[in-house]
Amino acid sequence: MSDNRILIAGGGIAGLTLGLTLHQIGVPFTVFESAREMKPLGVGINLQPNAVRELFDLGITADDLDKVGLPAKEWALVGLNGREVYSEPRGLGAGYNWPQYAVHRGQLHMLLYETLIARAGADAVQLGAKVASYAQNGSGVTARIVSSAGEREERGRLLIAADGIHSAIRAQMYPDQPPIHWGGAVMWRGTVRAKPLRTESSFVGLGTHRHRMVIYPISAPDADGMSLINWIAEVTMDDAGGWQQDGWFKPVEIGEFIHHFEDFRYDWLDVPDMLRGADCAYVNPMIDRDPVPSWVDGAVALMGDAAHAMYPTGSNGASQAIVDARVIGAKMLEHGVTEAALAAYDAQLCGPVSELVLRNRGAGPFGLLNLLDERCGGVFDDIEDVIPAAERADFMAKYKAAAGFAIETLNAADPTIPAGARVDG
Repeated sequence: MSDNRILIAGGGIAGLTLGLTLHQIGVPFTVFESAREMKPLGVGINLQPNAVRELFDLGITADDLDKVGLPAKEWALVGLNGREVYSEPRGLGAGYNWPQYAVHRGQLHMLLYETLIARAGADAVQLGAKVASYAQNGSGVTARIVSSAGEREERGRLLIAADGIHSAIRAQMYPDQPPIHWGGAVMWRGTVRAKPLRTESSFVGLGTHRHRMVIYPISAPDADGMSLINWIAEVTMDDAGGWQQDGWFKPVEIGEFIHHFEDFRYDWLDVPDMLRGADCAYVNPMIDRDPVPSWVDGAVALMGDAAHAMYPTGSNGASQAIVDARVIGAKMLEHGVTEAALAAYDAQLCGPVSELVLRNRGAGPFGLLNLLDERCGGVFDDIEDVIPAAERADFMAKYKAAAGFAIETLNAADPTIPAGARVDG
C-alpha cells in the first residue's frame, strides 16, 4: 500500500466519518478497526443539527437517517414531581436549517460503514487490526498493527487516532495522563417498545441532577402508535475509589436497579412499568477524560472520544466526532495533507471542545435541574417562581453556543467543506 495515505486508527463513528470525508476530498486512507466484525452495537444517541449538516454534505440523506432513527421535535426537562421545568422545539421546528436526529447508535454505525465500503471499496476498512503504537521520522508516520496474524508495520503521511476513550495512541502521546475520570454517576441504558411521551419525538429528562431518567424514541411510531424508546436511568453515588466493577458497558438485569426508580410514577408515565417491559439493559459509569493541552503530536492527531471523551449530558459526543472529521478535511483542503493541517485543526477545536468536556461534567444542559434542586429541592408548583423563563432560556442559549449549535451562527455558517472541493496533490 502507498505511504501517501492517511492511517485511521478506529472504525467507529469518528473514524468512518473521517474516511467518508477523505474519500470525498480525494485523499487516500485506510481505516484499521480492532473488531473482527462490524455489528450494530449500542442504544440511542442524538445527532445535533451541526452534525446532521455535515452528514447531509457527505451525501447521507434524510431518508438514510430515517431508517436508523427519526427527527427530534422537542427537548423537555421535568422535575421530580412530574411538572415541566423547560421545553423547546428542536431541529427544523426550532428554526435550524437541518434537523436533529435521535438514532440507534449501532444502526447509524452500520450505515456509515456500509456507505464507506460502497464508495471506497472493501479494502478501505481492515477489520481485526488494531493500531497499537506509532513512530515518526520526519517524513511520515509508522503505525504498529496488531492482528490475529501477528504484528506488522504500516506507513502513512499522517495518523489520525479515532480509537475511543481507551485510545492507545493517546496513551502514547500522554503516557502520564490521569486515569479515566468517573464523577460517581452510574447509568443503566436500554430500549423498550412503548408509546412516545408528549410528541411522537420528544426528548424528556425527568428527575433531579443526581437521580433522573432520560427517555426518547429512536424509531417512528408504528400502526399501533408504538416506537422503540431509548431510556437512560441514572443515579449519582459516592465516587470514592473510582469505578470498581469490571467492564464499561455490560448487560444487567432490570431487578438490579429498578428500586431506585419505584417512586417515578405520574399520571402520564409509570417508569417502573416501562423498565419492566425493556428488551435490554446495560450498565456503565458516566465517564470522561481530563482535557489535554493539544490533540496533535507532529503527524499524529486525536479525534472523537480519543480526543475529548465527554459525559453524554449534552447529547453531543457523536456529533462532535462528526464535526472533528469534517474540520480535519477542511484543514487539509487549506493546508494540504500535512502536519500544518493537523495543527490548524487542533488550534480551532482543542480549546473550545475541552471547555465543553468540563461544561458537560458540570451537568451540561441538565444544569437547570441543579438550579432547581438548589432553589426548591426539585419540587415546585409554578416554575416561574423558581427559575423565571428568561433565566431558563439564557441558560440553554449559552450551552448551545458552547456546543457549537447556536441557531443563528450555524444557519449562517458556510459549509465546512465546499461541494466538489478536492485536495491537490
